[in-house]
Amino acid sequence: MKKITELRKLSSAILACVLPLAVNAQMGDMAHDTMTTNSMPAGGMASDGMHDSDSSKMGNTMPGTMNTNNSSQMGNMASEMMNAASPPQVGSMAPDFTRKTLDDQSVRLTDLTAKSKVVLVVLRGWPGYQCPLCSRQAHDFVRNDEKFKVAGAQVLMVYPGPADDLKAHAAEFLQDKNWPKDFLLVLDPDYSFTKTYGLRWDAPKETAYPSTFIIGKDGKVAFAHVSKQHGDRVGAETVLKALHPAMPMM
Repeated sequence: MKKITELRKLSSAILACVLPLAVNAQMGDMAHDTMTTNSMPAGGMASDGMHDSDSSKMGNTMPGTMNTNNSSQMGNMASEMMNAASPPQVGSMAPDFTRKTLDDQSVRLTDLTAKSKVVLVVLRGWPGYQCPLCSRQAHDFVRNDEKFKVAGAQVLMVYPGPADDLKAHAAEFLQDKNWPKDFLLVLDPDYSFTKTYGLRWDAPKETAYPSTFIIGKDGKVAFAHVSKQHGDRVGAETVLKALHPAMPMM
């Protein structure tokens, strides 16, 4: 009996030591499982009832994401903005162009600059009526015809507007001008010139921004003035003063 009693006491002592260790080990495993679950990537949720397709949809609509179509559209808009033409600046090469006169004669800018400096005047043309400010500016240049000859400059005016009846409107514009034979007036019925030069005034009853340029024999812009309103026109005197510094010394 004494031995049995001692064995029981020994067993109790052993259990008292082993049981806490077993409990601690089980608690540690539970804690590890909990930490693994909490640190699972969001994509792991698919195995808990969310299909991969649902997860993909959620990813496409999450804040800060952009689908391919929107990205492509924004890229196209940026490209169009970068490619949009700007008016020629002083020192830059003037874009070449070819337009026709009232008698269907082709006029090319580089053909003119090969012979002389060119004073390029862009009118509003036909915005639905004959612009009185354009007429006033043209009269001013006509009165100074001989001075432009002395300065060795070719005057070229552009008359833009809707294609329908544009030639008739341009002919009407010249009727009271006593137009010099050495002055040129060309039509821009499709706005290709005004767009190339970044001068398209794309608004109701508008055509082009009234502008004046002096282009040297080297094809470079020596003078540029673009008006974003109907007025603010450059007169003949201003252009003649700008031409003289470019004249060769005798």
